[in-house]
Amino acid sequence: MKSACLVLAVALLSQTALAAPPADLAQRVEALRKSSGTPGAAIAIVEDGRTTFARGFGVTDLTASKPVDTDTLFFTGSTGKAFTSAALAILVDQGKIKWDDKVIDHMPDFRLWDAWVTREFTIRDLLVHRSGLGLGAGDLLFVPRSNLTRKEIVRRLRFIPPATSFRSSYAYDNVLYVVAGQLIEEVSGQSWEQFMLRNVLRPAGMKRTTVDAAGRAAAGNVARPHARVNGVIRGVGEQVPLGPEAVIPANAAPAGGLSVSAEDMSKWLTLQLAQGDLPGEARLFSEAQAKEMWTPQVLMPISPWPEPIRQTQATFSTYALGWNVRDYHGAKIVMHGGGVFGSITQVVLIPEKNVGFSIMMNSEESGMLAGLTYELIDHYLGRPRSQWPEAFTAFLDTRQKEAIAFLQTPAAQPAKVGPSLPLARYAGDYKDPWFGTIKIREKAGKLAVEFPHWPGLGATLDHHQYETFRTRFNDPVVEPAYVTFALDAAGKVARITMQPVSPIADFSYDYRDLEFAPVAAAN
Repeated sequence: MKSACLVLAVALLSQTALAAPPADLAQRVEALRKSSGTPGAAIAIVEDGRTTFARGFGVTDLTASKPVDTDTLFFTGSTGKAFTSAALAILVDQGKIKWDDKVIDHMPDFRLWDAWVTREFTIRDLLVHRSGLGLGAGDLLFVPRSNLTRKEIVRRLRFIPPATSFRSSYAYDNVLYVVAGQLIEEVSGQSWEQFMLRNVLRPAGMKRTTVDAAGRAAAGNVARPHARVNGVIRGVGEQVPLGPEAVIPANAAPAGGLSVSAEDMSKWLTLQLAQGDLPGEARLFSEAQAKEMWTPQVLMPISPWPEPIRQTQATFSTYALGWNVRDYHGAKIVMHGGGVFGSITQVVLIPEKNVGFSIMMNSEESGMLAGLTYELIDHYLGRPRSQWPEAFTAFLDTRQKEAIAFLQTPAAQPAKVGPSLPLARYAGDYKDPWFGTIKIREKAGKLAVEFPHWPGLGATLDHHQYETFRTRFNDPVVEPAYVTFALDAAGKVARITMQPVSPIADFSYDYRDLEFAPVAAAN
């Protein structure tokens, strides 16, 4: 018979072998990177408080040959919401705020459409997507670029009508995290950038992570974003490097403006799994606040996925304070994705296994990202490997093909009728209450439009049909839109509405929320 000690030793060795990263992970990632056309990627894995895998793959820029390493900074998008939440948790620990304080008590200028909602709106409400605003409402204040201040974005919130009643449903937004960033400044006396560096990132040991363009320039070794923007729709065509104008603007940084390396992300994963505990006797935030940030607040709707990816679908999915908390085959998963122009990221924590990992990419190949995510989760839960990257890529390819097919259907083809008026009669200044005033002018036999807070970005309006025109932006990164002029009985423009051309355009292009009126009529 084997001794009890020997049995225990064998069991511990088996657990260690199971917890180790997949033996072929590096080869698998590199093969997927090449097959998907992803320029560069970086992965960090933490298990039981130690980094067991940290590696870069590919290059930082298709036009250069510099390899990605563990110090390469990636734009990590909305995974930064958890960092803003952590900053607020620190202020809670300091006694300067409470999660259920009314926002207006700390920011007297804060207003929403409804006066009662304004009075009842809490700091917690800023973080959990139950405000009543529609999906992506207000994103055009900083997407695709912006020169507005955060304070001005806060002021404009009052002009955005709700889509549902307060706290009645879930609808993801970014704009309220911008408000959270401004609240941090008004409570602490430090800008969000200053507070994040001094109180979150550097104490956590994240030495290279940056909060703004100046920090990225000083740090160097940044993964340049890439995207497919020269096809029929975004996501189709050749992979091309994007310019600096594709970077998320400074005003939206609290919603997802961090640039993080694999080395630094391992520190964040370790901190999260340790419930705010730092090496030594220090803590970044209390265990009570760590629990608060992972506590589900709002049920998220679950849309059915087709086979074979249906097997990755949650039974329940919730939103906590900057985190998505869901189940996966009986295990609790704490995770959040992030996406900005040309860069996507996933951060995953499996608390019961004391495992966390991140995947960062400098392109938009989300089939690889989603597939690798579930492949790694399966590994750490002891489940058999499935070909999730291939399955998700096939699903997304089908989705793109269906969108292209829709744009080619007779119903989507222009009728080649109109316009009813000479182009000069469409020209003028038109104002939306929250977005601002656009200027439409006739130039060289075409209509051209300038946008109030999108510096350097303009569009030509090509006639589509009837009173509808299609934008041709001077930056191919931007999703094109249909612009429709509504005429009154006298044949004058009464209002302008917009909608995305692509049926699968990102929700941040909330063109449908806009309604412009002639400036003269609005006065």
